[in-house]
Amino acid sequence: MVPSTGPSWWAGVAKPKKKEKKFGKGAYKCRRCGSHNAIIRKYGLYLCRQCFREVARQLGFRKYS
Repeated sequence: MVPSTGPSWWAGVAKPKKKEKKFGKGAYKCRRCGSHNAIIRKYGLYLCRQCFREVARQLGFRKYS
């Protein structure tokens, strides 16, 4: 037997949309993979550190050490 989740009229009612995050970890995501972890926002990159390492050379960044 399945427990009832609410009144029968509730099935057609749309859920309210969640408000957009303005700050914190979930506010920004990687443009390339969609991850929310370790985002590099400097210079408007918005890439996670893993994606940045893959494309840094193509973007003109150099490794000095």
